[in-house]
Amino acid sequence: MDRTTCCIVGGGPAGLMLGLLLARAGTEVTVLEKHGDFLRDFRGDTVHPSTLRLLDELGLGEAFARLPFAELTEMRAQIGGTTVVMADMRRIPGRHKYFAMVPQWDFLDLLAGAAAEEPGFTLRMRTRVTGLRTDGGRVTGVEYVDEHGTPGTLAADLTVACDGRDSVVRQAAGLRQRQFAVPMDVWQVRVDAPPSSQLRSSKGDPHSDDLKSGRVFAHFGGGQVAVTMDRGTYYQTSYLIEKGRDAQLRTHDVQWLRDRLGALFDWDDEATGAIRSWDDVKLLEVTFGRLRRWYRNGLLCIGDAAHTMSPVGGVGVNLALQDAVAAARILAAPLRRGAVGTADLARVQKRRELPMVLMQKSQQAEHTMIRSALAGTLDGDRLPVPMRLLRRVPPLRTVAGYLGGIGIRPERTPAFARRISPGARSR
Repeated sequence: MDRTTCCIVGGGPAGLMLGLLLARAGTEVTVLEKHGDFLRDFRGDTVHPSTLRLLDELGLGEAFARLPFAELTEMRAQIGGTTVVMADMRRIPGRHKYFAMVPQWDFLDLLAGAAAEEPGFTLRMRTRVTGLRTDGGRVTGVEYVDEHGTPGTLAADLTVACDGRDSVVRQAAGLRQRQFAVPMDVWQVRVDAPPSSQLRSSKGDPHSDDLKSGRVFAHFGGGQVAVTMDRGTYYQTSYLIEKGRDAQLRTHDVQWLRDRLGALFDWDDEATGAIRSWDDVKLLEVTFGRLRRWYRNGLLCIGDAAHTMSPVGGVGVNLALQDAVAAARILAAPLRRGAVGTADLARVQKRRELPMVLMQKSQQAEHTMIRSALAGTLDGDRLPVPMRLLRRVPPLRTVAGYLGGIGIRPERTPAFARRISPGARSR
């Protein structure tokens, strides 16, 4: 039987960030990832300003800057014929006044590469966790199946569930999230961008020049909601449908979806032709909830495993990363002593619960608007009060940018993990 000090289940942003930080603290840590690589579509591809600051503090800012990415400084929405700037990052505090729009696999490769330089870090790919080891009610590690289909056991002083919204570890531990109603599921597609492409907010919109590569734009109107991200060679697009209607709507010919997307974003048949069949339309069944308690003896859940976020606003990855940083700061010393108790795990939840709850309440308010849009009762002539305020009071757009890009109670890299990037030190 193998053994490690901390077993992290899930090699996503939170799992790799926590693994890197704990390894720099001198803790032996093993990350188990069920996939063979990080190359998966329709993941959170925005790296928030608060995360960019963490990368600087970790000494990874310059390496990240060498990756190809676009800078998102504004988020806009069109409701009927009215355009609203939802968030403006250009005046938020700090060096990074934008979201970096980069494929998540590049971000994960960067974290994994940095962690691999630490002697106590191990990443096991193609290793699927199947259950938990327990002793007298305490979680003492995990059971897994490796890439060859061979079962194994990994003992650990602490197991951390970073395995997402459908967490196997959370289920095995008998922890149940309180679920909240959501109005939608999401279809995710790629639409080809023509050469010298430009995403138009509407025909003749004077702001259309601002909506080039690296922008995010949402459309509400006519009973439809869609959000698209211009990735240069393609548009990464989410089309919202009423909750539970996936099977019914797929009885249409796929041209029905092509026509609706084309009308929303002024895309021609050549562009939407990239959606060749319903097999090209991926369904995200939206769930939204949170655990009352994120832990039990020997086990901690963070990120979506603890609080499954709606995809609205793209805040889930940022919250998960902030959870990881807080967990590393609080748990590094107890792990080194070999004495992590439930009181230590409770401190992590206490630190991170308020930002999560407030963000979920914000998402619930946005769900109300989405519900109205899908019902066809939202239009530009009757904007919700928050949107009217954003149009009339520009500083509120910066507030929205701060809350979305930096968040409530942002975390800073613990001193034991800091390797300040030279470029960051000079600014």
